[in-house]
Amino acid sequence: MASNIKTSTIIAASVGTVAVGIVAYALYFDHRRRNDPEFRKALKRETRKQAKAAKAEAEAASAEQRKAIREAVEKVNAEGFPTDSEDVERFFMEEVAKGEALCLSESEQLEAALCFFRALKVYPQPDELITIYDKTVPKPILDILAEMVALDPRLPLRNAGKPRFDGEI
Repeated sequence: MASNIKTSTIIAASVGTVAVGIVAYALYFDHRRRNDPEFRKALKRETRKQAKAAKAEAEAASAEQRKAIREAVEKVNAEGFPTDSEDVERFFMEEVAKGEALCLSESEQLEAALCFFRALKVYPQPDELITIYDKTVPKPILDILAEMVALDPRLPLRNAGKPRFDGEI
């Protein structure tokens, strides 16, 4: 029994010491932040440096995504599409179903947008389909799809060259 009391006392003292140390460090840090101009400057520099790094990383990711979208549009156009009306209808339904299934996964957004894009390419009235997509497709996928439409000059839209999403059709 005496051994358990010693062990619990040692553990409690250790936890208390660590807690006091953390609080003391927080108070010291706050005191330096408030009273040391050089420390404040260093903190601001570090914050700006991190913000620049995050911005550069976001821009690189965006550029990479635009490149992937451009390559995907070129690949889809090179694949070709069915011409027989029954094949077109089956192809359209398959692509829309695949796109809807892929919408559930965040990692498959580009592939989901590609499926919707393929369906759009074979649909006889793409402007109407864009209106439907605007109401049913999640926003991130819709944004990718808008870029794809903007990159494809062969897509027959009434508003030539100006894909209009978000209810603007």
